[in-house]
Amino acid sequence: MNQDNRPLAVFDLDNTLAATAHRQHFLERRPKDWNAFFAAAPDDPPLEEGVALCREAAGECEVVYLTGRPERCRRATVDWLAEQGLPAGPVHMRRDRDFRPARVTKVEILRRLAADRPVRMLVDDDAAVCDAAEAAGFTVVRARWATPSEALREAQEVEGRT
Repeated sequence: MNQDNRPLAVFDLDNTLAATAHRQHFLERRPKDWNAFFAAAPDDPPLEEGVALCREAAGECEVVYLTGRPERCRRATVDWLAEQGLPAGPVHMRRDRDFRPARVTKVEILRRLAADRPVRMLVDDDAAVCDAAEAAGFTVVRARWATPSEALREAQEVEGRT
């Protein structure tokens, strides 16, 4: 199968491929410091379980990255993926000022991707995103290898920020 016909393997970033624990404190204060939270993302250590699964999936699938990070973080995000030696692939990011819940924005993008090619799996740590994707008929791998963060869950699902 050539690359253009391969199914898609869709990977989340935060707490799926990238450990965010070192920057969670920016979300635990009031008011939340979103600029500092995203500015610290290039220092995220990789999560080996997610990285290994991503590399393995690249053998049969085209890897696509789907993150709730805002578009303004694109350069730092693409650079981080390259620094980790992760497979090249399109990066779908949240539009700046789009504060809908991740479960809405990500399933919307999954449906758009699935219109052109089969989506073999979504790998994500956010239970609400996983539940919504499964309800929409997608195969989901729940990334349970990072320490869950209530601040990140709230940012993704209540505030629509990541």
